[in-house]
Amino acid sequence: MFSNTVEYALRAIVHLAYESPEARTTAQIAEATKVPKDYLSKILQGLAKKGIVQTQRGVGGGVTLAKPPEELTILDVVNAVEPIQRIKTCPLGLETHGVKLCPLHKRMDAAMETVEAAFRQTTLAEVLAEPGESVPLCDGDPTPQALRLRRKV
Repeated sequence: MFSNTVEYALRAIVHLAYESPEARTTAQIAEATKVPKDYLSKILQGLAKKGIVQTQRGVGGGVTLAKPPEELTILDVVNAVEPIQRIKTCPLGLETHGVKLCPLHKRMDAAMETVEAAFRQTTLAEVLAEPGESVPLCDGDPTPQALRLRRKV
């Protein structure tokens, strides 16, 4: 349902939320998220253009979130990379259908609407704070930043 690009962008953003407000290099993010560095670099450039992350070159530079994790939703990230495509008119171009979707396309659009709503209502801070047996992108104990986010929400 979601491309590798969306998955990789979400991994990178979750990692940055963990480390927020500290900057991380593309190499550090790539290693932590297991995303190919060159591919990640292109994704981060796109996220910077959409105002999701900020980048700074030089010593002490790197990539940071443009907003606090509490203000950034999963939908913000997904739409910055590959916006969710809703079905507004017949995908087959059938004139008799037009905006009156058939039962199949109505259900497909309803599913996308549900995903869109869930992502709109979920901040990165909530994802990091959600209790469970495993912590996103962590193998073992979570970082101090992740624990701090868990306490905030």
